[in-house]
Amino acid sequence: MLTLNFANMMEKVIGPNGMNEKTIEGLSLKAAEIHREIIGRRRPELEFMDLPGGDTTDIRKLGGEVRQESENFLLLGIGGSALGPRAILEALSPYHNLRKTPRVFIYDNVDPLTLRHILSVVDLTKTTVNVISKSGSTAETAASFMILWDEMKKAVGADAAKMFIATTDPASGNLRKIASDFGMRTLPIGKGIGGRYSVLSPVGLLLAEVIGVDSRELLKGAADMRLRCAADELLKNPAYMLGSLLYLMNADGKRNVNVLIPYADGLKFLSEWFCQLWSESLGKEGKGMTPYPSVGTTDQHSQLQLWMEGPEDKVVTFIRIDEYGADYTIPGVFEEVEGTNYLSGRRLSELIKAEEESSELALAKRGHPNMTIQIPSIDAYHLGGLFQFFEIATAFTGLLLGINPFNQPGVEEGKNFTYGMMGKKGFEAKREEVEKAREDKACWQI
Repeated sequence: MLTLNFANMMEKVIGPNGMNEKTIEGLSLKAAEIHREIIGRRRPELEFMDLPGGDTTDIRKLGGEVRQESENFLLLGIGGSALGPRAILEALSPYHNLRKTPRVFIYDNVDPLTLRHILSVVDLTKTTVNVISKSGSTAETAASFMILWDEMKKAVGADAAKMFIATTDPASGNLRKIASDFGMRTLPIGKGIGGRYSVLSPVGLLLAEVIGVDSRELLKGAADMRLRCAADELLKNPAYMLGSLLYLMNADGKRNVNVLIPYADGLKFLSEWFCQLWSESLGKEGKGMTPYPSVGTTDQHSQLQLWMEGPEDKVVTFIRIDEYGADYTIPGVFEEVEGTNYLSGRRLSELIKAEEESSELALAKRGHPNMTIQIPSIDAYHLGGLFQFFEIATAFTGLLLGINPFNQPGVEEGKNFTYGMMGKKGFEAKREEVEKAREDKACWQI
């Protein structure tokens, strides 16, 4: 099970840049009130906490159908609708398309060249398309869906609807209406589930089943993590402690950049998923902390210099893996070369663990706060636990900041300008604003 070591966040270990026990204890009453809000599900968006207890029968049935029927699985979505599934894919079935079928393609942008490349390598007559949008009105997903619908009709004619699975609101919205009208297979996203908190819903679990990962294991890991993070005391609750320490570092030390660096290639996209979860949940009302997705050891060579000697605005959180599930012994070659012979006979797992621990110690020696999340291995159970851990920590931190961690009002203005530019009815005034802005910018070109 996951453990959180925060020794390198403490004043006794790293000096004046660290926290003291009294400051942490000062959050106890506030944390207890937030805990009651979370446990009591006082906000409908806390429904993500109940996902670990969900029944995956329908998801497993659909996943089995896709595995039997299709050579390709094309997922259309953006934000949490794509980042969560991609994190599952890369962590639990790396190099999937080179080893297994159905091959998986995730189209999470509206870059036309990317779509052209996907369509050039997939046979649509052997492809299941999973379109994910709770409302069905997300412009990027709607556009890609419309194109794929048209292309699929050309490929299979009247059977086009059979090639689609719509993951959407259980009762309302554009996508639900289209799915009902045309008889598509569907999976529901619960009313209170926001996109960035949806990875343990059908949004992520269908892809898991398609690639042969047992969705029940993801949910079991999440359920056990929910229990692990059910304590109302900060010092007994790792998710609350993570949030509290980052909150305090931001408030007192002005450290508003949070680096997440797992030492495993398979968790690189977990960092990307966390980036959206953390930034969209917390960045409001002039508050928030900037997430910084990384991966070790790669980013020791591209970023550690900045963390060591750059601005004093960061907290680094490492993810350490106990067992990688594979290993290599470094052979005794080039024995005459002093610069490499010390590696002979050591294992790659020793090296990556040494690199991670060395980075922790180097930062701590400079007085830079950091902490370490440790998990036994990368599998469905522990990945499900990580998802739940970070979701609880994020919700808790948002409530500590005094903001709503479940909305995203800042995103809406950009969406509204897009609607205006694309001619959506009711957004004519936004189009006029865009045209005026274009005129104002013209004189500043060189």
